[in-house]
Amino acid sequence: MENTNEYFASINDVSKRLNVPAHTLRYWEKQFPVAIRPTTGAGGRRYYRTETVAKLIVIRDLLYTHGLTIAGVKKLLRDGNLPSSADELLMNPPVVQDMTNVVAAPSVDISDLNLAISLLETAKNILQ
Repeated sequence: MENTNEYFASINDVSKRLNVPAHTLRYWEKQFPVAIRPTTGAGGRRYYRTETVAKLIVIRDLLYTHGLTIAGVKKLLRDGNLPSSADELLMNPPVVQDMTNVVAAPSVDISDLNLAISLLETAKNILQ
């Protein structure tokens, strides 16, 4: 028997609360099926639990406010690092374990930089 005290919100209510179109919520269901699983009622109507709405708020903030991509949010979900709020992610960023894709910056000689600057200044004077 289901808990009758649990709050369920329709897709329309969630859409208004998050200020996101309903079709975007349906798209996110397909992109993040592990995190977003609404209960379906009669006629296939979607009803969201309170926990799901909280996850949707975090996903919306990560995508729209903090500029993460859908792939970035998927990686957070896959790694189990989805924060309880988007600001928590900024305060405690995940530690990078895989260093195979990290490219070290090439060492630069200061004399090379001085030469480049003088060449740019010469080009600037010629163009003026």
